[in-house]
Amino acid sequence: MVAVSLIKPKITLEEFLELPETKPYCEYFNGEIEQKPMPQGEHSTIQIRLGTTINELVLPKKLAHVFTELRCTFGGRSIVPDIAVYTWNRIPKTEKGRIANRFEVHPDWIIEILSPEQSANKVIKKIIFCLKQGTKLAWLIDPQDDSVMVFQADQFPEIKSDEDILPVLDCLNELQLSVKEMFSWLNI
Repeated sequence: MVAVSLIKPKITLEEFLELPETKPYCEYFNGEIEQKPMPQGEHSTIQIRLGTTINELVLPKKLAHVFTELRCTFGGRSIVPDIAVYTWNRIPKTEKGRIANRFEVHPDWIIEILSPEQSANKVIKKIIFCLKQGTKLAWLIDPQDDSVMVFQADQFPEIKSDEDILPVLDCLNELQLSVKEMFSWLNI
């Protein structure tokens, strides 16, 4: 009889970052790699519409920039939020003043869209990690019950639904988006 080892060897963050990118993306924490679920219709629709809506408001005024599926490596972890928002002065840049390829600082705001087969608690762990690293705001969007759990540093999470207006970063308070309006994007 041969014993089979089910223990996966842990790798370093540097070793992880040397691996080729995968689709769907993988994330790294504490020596372990976990693959994100492949986005489906509702997820994809909300992600692109929300990113576009925010960018149309903030880019012309150079307030912030929305990035979708951007690898963010900071605090010993490498994550790929569905949406990462960086305020203008915090966007990593090259010496030529272009947007950098590697983002090694926490986002100011992350938005995660829960997929049907995804563990809410795993996503919440990622959100809490980001908040502890300096992220100011996080949304966990749940298309199953048309709600958004809102996380802000040093506050209890809140659940927003229906006509509730979703909180945004202070520099973006022109954006007045209700939960109902956001989920209406799924109707065609």
